[in-house]
Amino acid sequence: MNGQASFTLRGRNPDVLTCIANLSNDEVFTPPEFANRMLDTVTEAWAASHDGANLWADSSVRFLDPCTKSGIFLREITSRLTKGLADEIPNLGERVNHILTQQVFGIGITHLTSLLARRSLYCSKHANGEHSIAKGFDSNDGNIWFERLEHTWINEKCRFCGASQSILDRGEGMESHAYAFIHTDDIKTRIAELFGDEMQFDVIIGNPPYQLSDGGHGTSAAPIYQLFVEKALELEPHYAVFVTPSRWMAGGKGLDKYRERMLSDKRMRSIVDYPKLYEGFPGVKIRGGISYFLWDRDHLGPCQFQTIWDGQPTGPAVLRQLDAYNILVRRNEAVSILEKVRAKGESALDARVSSRKPFGLATNFKGKPLKTGLKSPVQLFQNQRIGWIERKDITVNSEWIDEWKVLMTRVQGTSAAVETKFLSKPIIAEPGTACTETYLVAGHFDNDKIAANYAMYLRTRFVRFLVSLRKPTQDAARGVYGFVPDLPLDKEWTDAKLYKRYGLTKDEIAFIESQVAAHNDE
Repeated sequence: MNGQASFTLRGRNPDVLTCIANLSNDEVFTPPEFANRMLDTVTEAWAASHDGANLWADSSVRFLDPCTKSGIFLREITSRLTKGLADEIPNLGERVNHILTQQVFGIGITHLTSLLARRSLYCSKHANGEHSIAKGFDSNDGNIWFERLEHTWINEKCRFCGASQSILDRGEGMESHAYAFIHTDDIKTRIAELFGDEMQFDVIIGNPPYQLSDGGHGTSAAPIYQLFVEKALELEPHYAVFVTPSRWMAGGKGLDKYRERMLSDKRMRSIVDYPKLYEGFPGVKIRGGISYFLWDRDHLGPCQFQTIWDGQPTGPAVLRQLDAYNILVRRNEAVSILEKVRAKGESALDARVSSRKPFGLATNFKGKPLKTGLKSPVQLFQNQRIGWIERKDITVNSEWIDEWKVLMTRVQGTSAAVETKFLSKPIIAEPGTACTETYLVAGHFDNDKIAANYAMYLRTRFVRFLVSLRKPTQDAARGVYGFVPDLPLDKEWTDAKLYKRYGLTKDEIAFIESQVAAHNDE
């Protein structure tokens, strides 16, 4: 029996869109099941706002995927409309033709994905081809537009998306990744150019590209998914639904203004968050996890927030004011703990912590292996080893050299699906020492006792839990200490003392200890 016959006998015909490989971790195909969860969110919101009406039984509603790749959103929307409009348009051919020509629209992000999306939606790479299930199109493209665009270079970067000219200005033989939806100052005019002057979309849904290389050091890249969201909201749809990386909630390069906008927008109706690595999109490594949100033009109020862990909600969805803090606290269970800490009115620890390059020395700086021959040697903590440097060569924060210091690695995390430590073990550096950018100086002190108490404080689960709320990726920059209270260091702080100080309940303590592993004594 050959493989095909065996497969047929199993009585299962797989969805091809569950089988295709992702283009990259930055252009991720949305799994069909996940796409349908997002569409369910719109279904529920529509019914709630329209006296229980069925969104999929409305032949006037228009949908746009502005960053279509596999065409999964457009295909599933069409499938739902085909069922929902059966009473209004009984003839199947007429019904499908109406849906595909009047209700469902997409913008391909590359030539390849535009062909894939048309194949998914029209069952033909040409919308007007002989095998196409749509019969009302004159063009090959149908309602899935794609045309190669070029970036607009200013000072070697694209003024629209920040892409690097040295990397993406590479001729017509390769994709430019100049995405049409975000390469414009006037998105309404752009949409009119693509689909007609009277085009108004009720639902905009998608999974945008996540980032593009910006020409920085190494693999440096700038996020661009926020640009798709911003353009979509400028079109003023009834609903906007996007899945993106979640790192915008607490960090991300160049995302401060976007985060402020999203947290202050009272039209954010719901957010579903998948913090665990690989869970939202199996096999795709997106540090900080992914989430999807529903923006509702007519909603004005708190946002319903839900966390999914191992396929299940961690608890009931909670209505929250997203702008209660300058970042989005990703676990509902953490909010009561944070409120108790903040109620004390204590200053935050981030004021103590240095910025990057505390002594002006980059990560790749290497001191001499021995102090022999140096007139005034300073011991240098550098990447995974100790070196030596001449004192006069340290011109930044040189007054710290002869103080006791507590050092923390700038990057902390692993490739594991679940992070449990959040901070490295503190290093107590005695006088006569400095460090490269590999470390931050978390504090500098006059004596060893205070430094030891401080290091002990940083090792507590309590501190590392508060750090975790602001740390979506491996980067443990100064900002991650923004929720940690700056306590007097004339005493030793333990978790037991800290739990008592802030009046934490047994459930709150259990939650902290379920999230943060103890540091062993190695």
